[in-house]
Amino acid sequence: MLTSSLFGGLRAARASVVITRNLAAAQKASDPIQQLFLDKIREYKQKSAGGKLVDPSPTIEMELKTELEKLEKQYGGGSGVDMTKFPDFKFEEPKLDPIDEQAPAKK
Repeated sequence: MLTSSLFGGLRAARASVVITRNLAAAQKASDPIQQLFLDKIREYKQKSAGGKLVDPSPTIEMELKTELEKLEKQYGGGSGVDMTKFPDFKFEEPKLDPIDEQAPAKK
């Protein structure tokens, strides 16, 4: 009984230490390597605002352009066509032959 309450207290103390340590790491890292990593992540977040490529080279931009052109050709896009829009489907009723209500007489 005493051991279970002791272990429960140790678990709670251990959890509070982990939470405190994680909160401190979010503000300032104690290790310089971790701080560099956090700084780079923050820098990347600022550069990637708007969903654009971060520091693309001219070859990467050219590759992206050619791949997008391939997709436009393959899936029916082109200039002025919004490929991100969901397509409109139009289903027409098929024309059926009229059915005679009277069956031919059997001989």
